[in-house]
Amino acid sequence: MSSPPRPPSVGPPGRQTLRRTRPRYGERVIQALLLLAALVSVATTAGIVISLIPPTAEFFGRVDVGEFLAGTEWTALFTKPRYGVLPLLGATLLITVIALLVAIPVGLGAAIYLSEYASPRVRKVLKPALEVLAGVPTVVYGFFALSFVTPLLQDHWPFGEGPDFNNALSAGLVMGVMIIPTIASLSEDAMAAVPDALRDGAYALGSGKRIVSVRVVVPAALSGIVAACVLGISRAIGETMIVAIASGNRATLSFNPLDAMQTMTGFIAQAGSGDIPVQSFEYKTIFAVGALLFVITFVMNMISIRLVRKYREVYE
Repeated sequence: MSSPPRPPSVGPPGRQTLRRTRPRYGERVIQALLLLAALVSVATTAGIVISLIPPTAEFFGRVDVGEFLAGTEWTALFTKPRYGVLPLLGATLLITVIALLVAIPVGLGAAIYLSEYASPRVRKVLKPALEVLAGVPTVVYGFFALSFVTPLLQDHWPFGEGPDFNNALSAGLVMGVMIIPTIASLSEDAMAAVPDALRDGAYALGSGKRIVSVRVVVPAALSGIVAACVLGISRAIGETMIVAIASGNRATLSFNPLDAMQTMTGFIAQAGSGDIPVQSFEYKTIFAVGALLFVITFVMNMISIRLVRKYREVYE
């Protein structure tokens, strides 16, 4: 009589395990590649920080931190330089706010429609079409803002004098269109991950489609929606070509979106593409502005992580 087949492996007495006796080398290779990808991301971030520290330290060795953060004049490349970053910071925040006023309502509306109202056939068509906007080069958006949106605003502005040829309003509007796919796509993914049991329970209580969408699905997917919005904000703050082309390169502390103004990324693009010697002190202003931009983005991401953890929903 033949002996019965042995289990794959035997653990302690009285207990059997399904662990394989032969190692899976393919899984180890995949695990090593994934680890390598994570290490590359961490090393890239560390490299950015390391490259920013020495020139930034040299800059603040000659310029007071208080003057840099609280000064209202930025003429770093002029004969009599002033290093107050508030004009650049104010322009960056103003254009970002305009972009968010466009992107968040439209993006969330598109996400709710795709997740809750659109049929599967319509979703398969509209979502890829929406994501195509994310692949358009930003320089195209910049020229679109300069050659189409700005003349349109100038010709149809209803209140007094229209916007300047370079202005923050057209840059913010077009930037909002640019980040709509980011917010819409990620928010729709978060809403699609909400269990159907929550929807079915709301429908069973007599709720309509709008109530289910707004009061059940959106709160349940709030952590993903917050992450999508913060990612859109980060992309808006770090955008370069749209603001460099459409908003101008005049560093003025103004809260009028019809005026020309320069953002932090716009200054970096202007100074980095000019004839400034690499080892000069003027060139080191790029790193100081870049370090401030990095700190702002880092703080926003930390706030985003806290919000996501606070509103995260865990489903069985």
